Amino acid sequence: MSLHVPTMAEMMAAGKTPEVLFWVGCSGSFDERAKKITKALVKILNKTGVDFAVLGAEESCTGDPAKRAGNEFTFQMQAMMNIQVLNGYEVKKIVTACPHCFNTLKNEYPELGGDYEVIHHTQLIQELINQGKLALKDGATFKGKKITFHDPCYLGRANDVFEAPRSLIESLDAELVEMKRCKTKGLCCGAGGAQMFKEAEKGDKEINIERTEEALETNAEIIATGCPFCNTMMTDGVKNFEKENEIQVLDVAELIANAADL
Repeated sequence: MSLHVPTMAEMMAAGKTPEVLFWVGCSGSFDERAKKITKALVKILNKTGVDFAVLGAEESCTGDPAKRAGNEFTFQMQAMMNIQVLNGYEVKKIVTACPHCFNTLKNEYPELGGDYEVIHHTQLIQELINQGKLALKDGATFKGKKITFHDPCYLGRANDVFEAPRSLIESLDAELVEMKRCKTKGLCCGAGGAQMFKEAEKGDKEINIERTEEALETNAEIIATGCPFCNTMMTDGVKNFEKENEIQVLDVAELIANAADL
């Protein structure tokens, strides 16, 4: 299946304004593993006929890592550049598969002049299923499988999005098993706050190892995530315990694209 990904520039040249802008994010654009999540979401958008476009080369980092690392100046420069581009295209609604981009665009861009309706990809996919635009195959790829969902910090605790990813997992006829620390008490994977990009500090255990232990305790066959950073950290955790042949780490979009046979 060939992927159709129009850019905002192409759309504008054709005199069209897409309904949704898909904000891919640095991870979804450049990280080999995260690109698979991007492709899974595009397959879903193509299949359901969602009128969307991407910024392509005009998209720059939202500035989240710079802000979290304490460099407010760099953050504001990055944000202002993006806002200029988004407002130039009169963007109204944005979907992203990265909770870091989601949180920054939704909560931190408005005070700099960037006001948009921002939704996480799990929310959009849930809408599409509820509207009957996306049907999951009866082949039941994940029927009866134990799946645990790791709440991304910026999706769950920061923005109270807990139900969309879980209802999608339940729509797979899978058994959703929760970790001890979940939802409002969820534990970070260890990558947030720009920690992804620096060496670990002194301590006796990495956060992603602690979190992976909690996931393994559920006896889940699949660890589902809704964030490319969490995906990396949990994958590294599973490899640490040499369980990569038994346990998969998949984004919710990948689960749904798989179950819809896309």
